Amino acid sequence: MAKEKGKKTGFGDYYKGIKTEMKKVVWPTKKEVASYTAVVIATCAIFALGFWLIDTGVLAALKGILGVQLG
Repeated sequence: MAKEKGKKTGFGDYYKGIKTEMKKVVWPTKKEVASYTAVVIATCAIFALGFWLIDTGVLAALKGILGVQLG
């Protein structure tokens, strides 16, 4: 159904459109959700480890260059 440009539609048409679009959504299976979750957790762990290593290296470099003791 083609709408005229600039024509206002009501809430009913809006929610019909939402319902129509939600029918087109392909939801992931439980197996896919578990797999995606594992990937996200692993990626977060890898980045956390990387940031920790960089932070430790920068702190060691500052201690060596400046000769200060940080708590």
